[in-house]
Amino acid sequence: MTKAFGATSTTEEVLSGVNLRGKRVLVTGASAGIGVETARALAAHGARVVGAARDLEKAQAATAEVRRDAAANGGSFELVALDLANLKSVRACADALVAKGEPFDVVIGNAGVMATPFGHTADGFETQFGTNHLGHFVFVNRIAPLLRAGGRVISLSSSGHRFANVDLADPNFERTAYEPFVAYGRSKTANILFAVAFDERHRERGVRAAAVHPGAIRTELGRHLDPSVLQKLFDQMNQQLAALGKDPFQWKTIPQGAATSVWAGVVAPAEEIGGRYCENCHAGHVVPDDAVITAVSEGVRGYALDRKNAEALWKKSEEMTGESFGEQSRRVAGS
Repeated sequence: MTKAFGATSTTEEVLSGVNLRGKRVLVTGASAGIGVETARALAAHGARVVGAARDLEKAQAATAEVRRDAAANGGSFELVALDLANLKSVRACADALVAKGEPFDVVIGNAGVMATPFGHTADGFETQFGTNHLGHFVFVNRIAPLLRAGGRVISLSSSGHRFANVDLADPNFERTAYEPFVAYGRSKTANILFAVAFDERHRERGVRAAAVHPGAIRTELGRHLDPSVLQKLFDQMNQQLAALGKDPFQWKTIPQGAATSVWAGVVAPAEEIGGRYCENCHAGHVVPDDAVITAVSEGVRGYALDRKNAEALWKKSEEMTGESFGEQSRRVAGS
C-alpha cells in the first residue's frame, strides 16, 4: 500500500525516501513556478533532469537552486530551448533530443498559458489551444521513442477543464466569440484527452500517461488576469464555501502545487494513474457534466476522459499539425 498524500502535501513529502538516481526526466516550462520546483525536487533526489523553456536566459537565472540541489544530491540539470507556440521550435527541440538518443523515464508537460487575449501561435492556431495542447502533442509524440518501457508522460491540466469541452469544429474560434476562459477550458480538456489517448497507445509496453491538476497557486500563469476580476472570483468562491460550511479558499504553495506532478510521475502505482486525471496526489473521480460544484471542488468532467472524444481530438490534432503519430505509436508500442 502506498502512503496517502493530499492537497497540502509538498514535493519533499511526496519524495521522502525516494532515490531517483539513474532516472532521466524532462520537464517543460522550467523557467518559473511549478516547472522550476518540479525540476528541483526531482534533481534533488538524484534524477537527471532536462528542463525545456522558451526563454533560456530567464530559465538559467530561475534554475540556479535546481543546479545546486542537483549537484549536492547526485542529480543533474540541463536546459534546452523549446517554444511550444512555434512548431518549428518544437520539431527542432524534439529532433535534437532524438538524435542524441538518451532515453527518458518521465516526460512532464508542465508549460502553459492561461486566459490570454485573443491571438495566434506562429502556426496560426488559437494561442491557448496551440500552446497548451498542440505544441505538447507534437513534442511528446516526437520524443515518444525515447521513453523507456515503464516510463510515464504527465500532462498538466487544470480544474479549468470544466469551463469547456474541446470544440473540434471550431478550435481556432473562427466562428465562435472568443472568451479567454472558454479557450483555456478547451485547452485544459485537450491536455486530459491527450493523456487518455497516449496511454491507450503506449500502455502495452508499460508506458503510461496521466493528466494532473496542480491546484490554485500564485504563479506567472495568471499574468493576463485583471486583479479586480480575480478578487471578485475569489469573493464568489468564498461565499459558496461559506454556504457549505467550509473554510475560506487558500492558495497552495508552489511545492504543494508541484507535488501531484511528482507523485504521478515517479511515486504512484502505474495502474492507479494510467489514463486518469489526478489532483491533490490521488486519482480524481468523475462528476456529471451538469453537476453544480464550487471552483475548489474536486472531480473531472466525463467528457475529458471519454475515449471517443480523445480519439477525435487526436485525429484533429494530426490534421491541424500535419503530422501523423498513429502508425509510429503502434510501432513503438510493439517494439
